[in-house]
Amino acid sequence: MADAKFLIVRLGSLGDIVHTFPAVAALRETFSSAKIVWLTHPRWRELVAASGIANEIWEVETRSFASVREVLGKIRRENFSAAIDYQGLWKSAALPFLARVPRRIGFSPSSVREAGVPLLYTDRIDAHAKHVAGKNGELSLAAGAAKPIGAFALAIPVEAKATVENLLREKGIQKYVVLSPGGGWVSKCWPPERFGELARRLFDECGIRSLINCGPGEEILAQRVVDSAGPAAAFSCGGSFGELMAILKRAEFVVAGDTGPLHLADALGARVVAIFGPTDPERNGPYWGQRASGKAIVLRAKNVVSTYKRDDEPHPSLLEISVDDVFLAMSGARTIS
Repeated sequence: MADAKFLIVRLGSLGDIVHTFPAVAALRETFSSAKIVWLTHPRWRELVAASGIANEIWEVETRSFASVREVLGKIRRENFSAAIDYQGLWKSAALPFLARVPRRIGFSPSSVREAGVPLLYTDRIDAHAKHVAGKNGELSLAAGAAKPIGAFALAIPVEAKATVENLLREKGIQKYVVLSPGGGWVSKCWPPERFGELARRLFDECGIRSLINCGPGEEILAQRVVDSAGPAAAFSCGGSFGELMAILKRAEFVVAGDTGPLHLADALGARVVAIFGPTDPERNGPYWGQRASGKAIVLRAKNVVSTYKRDDEPHPSLLEISVDDVFLAMSGARTIS
């Protein structure tokens, strides 16, 4: 299949795209000369580009009729061998269907969140892997990949590295941890005041500063952490994906819940502490660090019943994880002292 052309549909978001990279990398390894086009939301273009897997990255804003019409025309003109929908939503499945891609691979009814979506696929795959990255890999196998998971490396732009180094130099910071309090919805987020208390303890007992990751719309949340940190001199940081990758890669530790920055840090090889509550770490937890001894630590209360219901308060199981639990987990890894 030297002339194969694959359309990859994964519109968002951060953690989900990161967990799709290994599956698409497996396609790239099997079909080294194939053309791979990745279709995503404009917000994630820089992230997809960092993987270096796709030959081209096409953007689509599904809430814009003009954007959808334009991308449908591009898909029709390209004559793809197959489209693989790793997202499993109506908005993602509809694009290759409306563009009449002859082979459309996606998950079976047992593996999708939105009922009826598999009707738009020609190939409906029952995914049996525990982790979502493995499930994505099963779609790649159906497309002809020799294995479900491939290797990839995220390239951090030189300019982003320089910007981060200048920031750290200005702040007089050499060693730091990243605390990422956000998480999509509140019920899977450890309370910001506990992140602040952790920052204080890291500073008082270890002399390590804390950088508070602040994504779009998380400014108030990040400020609550900074306010709770008090004299720990924590501060919040935002910026481009390149700068975020540079910050995560250089950190002594990244502490976060089930959220995109956690999975990005894990893919970059950073040491992570993952604080899990209602969502299942076997399905959504650190993927690469769990395979490298000691690289990823997952904290979760015992006997938690997994749920993906979105509530406006932290899940009770998260409140069972204390600042002591997190600090001792980091200390036990012997990377802070």
